Amino acid sequence: MIKAETAYVTLLTHHAYLPGAVALVRSLTLTGTTADIVILHTEGIVTDMLKPLVNLGAKPVQVDLLDVSDEFRQTHRKDKIHGDAPFTKGRKPDFHTPLANFAKLRLWQLTQYDKVVFLDADVIVIRNIDALFDYPEFCGAPNVYESLRDFHRLNSGVFTAKPSEITFSAMMDKLDTPGVFWQRTDQTFLQSYFPDWHGLPIFYNTLQYIWFNLPELWNWNSVRVIHYQYEKPWETDNPRARRLGPLIDIWQAYCSGKDIPEFSDMPNPSFRI
Repeated sequence: MIKAETAYVTLLTHHAYLPGAVALVRSLTLTGTTADIVILHTEGIVTDMLKPLVNLGAKPVQVDLLDVSDEFRQTHRKDKIHGDAPFTKGRKPDFHTPLANFAKLRLWQLTQYDKVVFLDADVIVIRNIDALFDYPEFCGAPNVYESLRDFHRLNSGVFTAKPSEITFSAMMDKLDTPGVFWQRTDQTFLQSYFPDWHGLPIFYNTLQYIWFNLPELWNWNSVRVIHYQYEKPWETDNPRARRLGPLIDIWQAYCSGKDIPEFSDMPNPSFRI
């Protein structure tokens, strides 16, 4: 039995991620979890936008973007960060705002909870993952989607944390220092702040590009979380739609409330397109 002091947490800083949040919350509820589902959102996400999530049982919590220096904002603004660290493996949608990624650190201020599991708003949970509440801080899965060399890099789409104002304050002291540049925004920062991070199996954060880049790693009997990194499954002009068709269909089922397939009956990818 999951205690009331546990919560799944996601972040909404742009209305374009609302479809993703709906699919995520619905997917979590279908796993039978009794943990709270918290939506951290900035003030641009108004009450009416949140109604579909509240109707699904989610608890909205408004937060501010982090109070950082002008130098930090300039260094991590969208055109600067994409220019200094361009995306070459996939396409980020126009509504992607790298600076806003750091707002997920606000979850350490949710001290009404003993343990939280953070989930990006572009993931779905296809099997119960409540076991993650028994994992220590800080656990995350590696950023593996192209080659095994990526196992040393953290992906912050799913991670475990223990809220604490002391930890949050210490993070703020380290985050914004003169000359700092966090190349992969919150991911680089969290990997630096927790250098001894515990690696979760990739099945807790299975990046969609594994489907066609590393099909030998995809196993429907093990996958628990699908993470739609880069192109989003709700984009009408998704350039990877043909390659990712089966995964997009699954996301659409969760978002729309249609019947969810039996994953144990689904074939694994066995070739590269």
